[in-house]
Amino acid sequence: MTDTQKSKKSARGGQSAALSAPRELSQLPVREMEQPRKKLSGIDAPFTMLVVLLQAIGLLALFSASHVDALYEQGNSFHYVIRQGAFAAAGFVAMFIISRMNYHKFHYFALPVMGFSIALLATRKLIPAIWVTHNGATRWIDLKVTEFQPSEIAKFAVILCFASLISIYGPKKMHTLRYGTLPFVAMIGALCGLMALQPHLSGMIIVAGIGVIMMFIGGTNLFWMVLGGSAGAAGMVYLMLTMPHAQQRLRVWLDPFIDPRDDGLQAIQSFLAIGSGGVWGLGFGQSRQKHLFLPEPANDFIFAVWCEEMGLIGALLVIILFAALILRGYYIAARAGDKFGTLLAAGVTTQIALQTTINMCVVTGLMPVTGVSLPFFSSGGTALMVLLAEIGVVLSVSRRIPAPKQG
Repeated sequence: MTDTQKSKKSARGGQSAALSAPRELSQLPVREMEQPRKKLSGIDAPFTMLVVLLQAIGLLALFSASHVDALYEQGNSFHYVIRQGAFAAAGFVAMFIISRMNYHKFHYFALPVMGFSIALLATRKLIPAIWVTHNGATRWIDLKVTEFQPSEIAKFAVILCFASLISIYGPKKMHTLRYGTLPFVAMIGALCGLMALQPHLSGMIIVAGIGVIMMFIGGTNLFWMVLGGSAGAAGMVYLMLTMPHAQQRLRVWLDPFIDPRDDGLQAIQSFLAIGSGGVWGLGFGQSRQKHLFLPEPANDFIFAVWCEEMGLIGALLVIILFAALILRGYYIAARAGDKFGTLLAAGVTTQIALQTTINMCVVTGLMPVTGVSLPFFSSGGTALMVLLAEIGVVLSVSRRIPAPKQG
């Protein structure tokens, strides 16, 4: 074989490798599901119990935080908690069904879900009539019976698509710029760029955070990751310094009393709620700030009401439960039977960790006010359903962890 023939064959081989991802995407689940059956551990009971316990406490906290607004706005003190309970019930059904599925089949949905998420976010400019604006941000699509944030789908799209591609590419390709960095940066950039039009800075931070952590777990070259992360951080800082509402939030974060009747009101009332709770709290249902003083007591600032009523002890209890759930989620990821399962479990757990940390930091004044909800607690039915469905994916991974060998 001549050198020319060899070079042509090599070029054809390179083209074949570059175009092999879609074919591998369709074949990989089949290969994984055809592996010899092993004795499996079954569903992870501690993780499931923590989810159920947090959801039960979350519904109690939501009732206490929302009954004043519900009576004032809807004429029914139970309006918000009944609606949230219905979504939670539907979410648990979805969680159970998904947990019994073989998670390897989710490979097939990776690229379609990412494409659907991008298309859904793009309707912000293409079909603006279906979008709803609250507090100066257009982040919700009106479904008539309820409202829905497409960013919730975007979070899961990043988890699913990144997990699928990383497991297909393998460690060698993930260490290269072409495979291990550029496709993932492009997807994060597309999603964050569309969210910037809403604007939804907190959603951008969570999507980018999930993506970066999954790339790190997947073996992306640290040099390219640091370079890309620096560029992304610079872009976030630029947006924060150029968006008028972001600038105001930064100023109010540094000193909420410069605008105590408007932008600083939420932070001030949150501090009053937490401070008045003390160590033991005022008692369940006894919050004063939820009586039309604290804006959004059932949503982003529900943790402030919980701290006021249950005190430092109650706050620490919730923090410990979230920490235990997050640690158990990463434990499941570490024990998963393959890379795809590890990345799925780690991605969902990372989303919960980021949202919980950001929400609690905002409520306590450690971060500027953002629109990040507290998982299992904040009012938002569709967001809760998506979250419980994602937890079903983690449980599906836990079901297929090989059981430890008996001595």
